[in-house]
This record gives sequence, C-alpha cells and structure tokens, in this order.
Amino acid sequence: MAFLPFLEWLESTSGSIAIRESILFYPLVETTHVLTLCLFLGLTALWDLRLLGLAMRRVPVSEVGGRLLPWAVAGFALMVVSGGLLFYSGPLRAAQNIFFQVKMVMIVLACLNALVFHKTVYRRVEVWDREAVIPLQARAAGFLSLVLWAGVVVAGRMQAYNWFD
Repeated sequence: MAFLPFLEWLESTSGSIAIRESILFYPLVETTHVLTLCLFLGLTALWDLRLLGLAMRRVPVSEVGGRLLPWAVAGFALMVVSGGLLFYSGPLRAAQNIFFQVKMVMIVLACLNALVFHKTVYRRVEVWDREAVIPLQARAAGFLSLVLWAGVVVAGRMQAYNWFD
C-alpha cells in the first residue's frame, strides 16, 4: 500500500492516540457520527422517495428540496467531520479494511450521482416540478441514491466484522 508510511505516521500522532484512547471523546464522536448519519440519510431518503414519486406526491419537488436539502447538507457536513475523526483514530486499520474501502467508493459514487443530478436534471425542475410523472433521469438518480447510501450503511456496519484482516 503506497500510503502505508503516511498512515503509520498519522496513527502515531498525539491526536490519533488521544482519540483512540479516550474514554469519553471516542464514544461521543461515534455517537455524533451515527446521529448525523440518521439525520442525513433520513432526509436524503425522503428526498429520493419524492423523486421516485413514492412520497409527498402532492408537494412540488422544488419545495421538498428547499426544505430538506439544507438540513441534509448540514447533516452530511457533520457526518464527514465525525467520520474523519473516526478514521483519524485508527487510519491503518480502517484503510486496510475492505468494507471501509467499499464504503468510500460508494460515498464517492453517491456524491457524483447527486452532483450530476443537481447540475443537469434539477436545473430544469421548474419544467417538471408539478408533473404527475417525474423525468426518468430524476427517478433514476433517486433510486441510485437510495441503493448507494444503503450500501454505505451496510459496508460501514460491516467494518467491525472484517473477515479479511
């Protein structure tokens, strides 16, 4: 692994050791990560279900997005910070864990899906905002988002059970 010397150094820093050995801080960071994950994924799932036409069908897509997305972005930001601290507490073990690697790939794909959706289909939301049937590209983005974020949760949970150490 090309990053091994860097990860070894990172793991030996006083901050990494302090988090890893803390009786109170590590559990607080982990709890924050789980709670912000719930906030982010709950709101994202509602958004995706709206895109799929399975929830809040009478509410315009732009209104749902306007109310949910700012909170989802805040949850995502806090989730990234707390996840970064968790990684920092044990970067060697995390980076060598196949489930962590899969989780990171799925996070990148989910973010790319959201970016492409917002830069393309969602820019024309005023055209289809109140339509009975949402464009296929929007529904596909919502479906892909649900699948990828569910995969992130499963892979994240499986990190504790790495049979490939």
